[in-house]
Amino acid sequence: MRTTMLRKTALTFAAAAATAGGIAGPAIAANAAPAAVQADRKPSDERQLDVRYEAQPNFYFCGPAAARNALSVQGKNIDVYDMAERMGTTEAGTDSINDITPVLNKETGKDVYKSVEIRDAKAAEKQTDKLREDIKRTVDDGRAVVANIAGTATDTDGVAHSFEGGHYVSVTGYDDEGKTVTIADSANPAQASYQMDIKTLANWIATRGYSAAS
Repeated sequence: MRTTMLRKTALTFAAAAATAGGIAGPAIAANAAPAAVQADRKPSDERQLDVRYEAQPNFYFCGPAAARNALSVQGKNIDVYDMAERMGTTEAGTDSINDITPVLNKETGKDVYKSVEIRDAKAAEKQTDKLREDIKRTVDDGRAVVANIAGTATDTDGVAHSFEGGHYVSVTGYDDEGKTVTIADSANPAQASYQMDIKTLANWIATRGYSAAS
């Protein structure tokens, strides 16, 4: 199902050029812990899941790549082209988070993931709090969140990440009880992982949505 509130994720030509310049590198692999071990973890102040990272092969495969990286924390290794076909991805991108959630559920179990929208231009405090709790619950369950973002956001190291036409990322961990989260970004292997304040991420998602365990 698609919603009119969630805008398409096609990159602008400028963003596409910037992204395409950094995605030609080889995949970066990390050994993923077994899913059974990850799912058995108890809540804590911080948690980081192991990602078998792959960069997206072109500028418009960010949705399939984000989903593929998210599923890799459970030890799954799904072909990104297969993911793209199931999501209806074209050169215009993947339409919305509602095209990604069903694929995540197909691979992880019926109705495990739910799409959550942040409809406004700026995330309200209660929306930020919900995002934080959704990320903590999902990661504590040994799963990653997939987020549809747009615009420019700055990570905790002061590096700006700009996707004016839209993009998808995976959220694979958290620190400080979820006040800081870890992003796996398929756009550029040189910036494959970075951390971001939860409020910054919520505003990056604003007008779009994310997929988290229910």
